[in-house]
Amino acid sequence: MAGNNTVILLIEDNPDHVLLIKEALAVNNIINEIRVVEDGEEALDYLFRRGQYADPQMSPRPTLIILDIKLPKMDGQEVLKTIKSDPGLKDIPIIVLTTTTQEEEIIKSFKNGANSYVTKPIDPQEFFDKIKNLKVYWMITNSLPRKV
Repeated sequence: MAGNNTVILLIEDNPDHVLLIKEALAVNNIINEIRVVEDGEEALDYLFRRGQYADPQMSPRPTLIILDIKLPKMDGQEVLKTIKSDPGLKDIPIIVLTTTTQEEEIIKSFKNGANSYVTKPIDPQEFFDKIKNLKVYWMITNSLPRKV
C-alpha cells in the first residue's frame, strides 16, 4: 500500500514535533506524502476543501491522519468528532498523538472515534522511535483503504 498515493495528514502545532515526526516517517525509504496543518480549523478546511484548500490538488484525501489533541483555534477532540461524524471522512484512520496521558482524555478520544492513542515521549530519541514504530504498523503491517 505504501507509495506516492499515500498521503498522511499531520495535524500538529508544535514545529519541533512536526520536524521529528517527518524525520521518523521518512525512514525505511518508504515514500509517503506528508501534509501538515497547524490548527483544528485549518485541518477541517483541508479535509472539507475550503478556503486555501478548495483545489483538490492542494488537499488530496489522506490515507491516515495523525492528530494532536491540544491545538489552537479548535480542540483536537472537536476535530476528531467532526471527522468521524462525516460520512465522507469517517473511514480515514486517525492516530491521536499527544502529550496527554490522562485516562479521561484517552477514553474521550476512543469515544470520539480515534483508531489509536499514542502519547508523545519527552525524550527526542524515544519520540522518534515511537513514530517510526507507528509508521511500520500503520503504513506497512496494517492494510489501509485506498479510498472509501
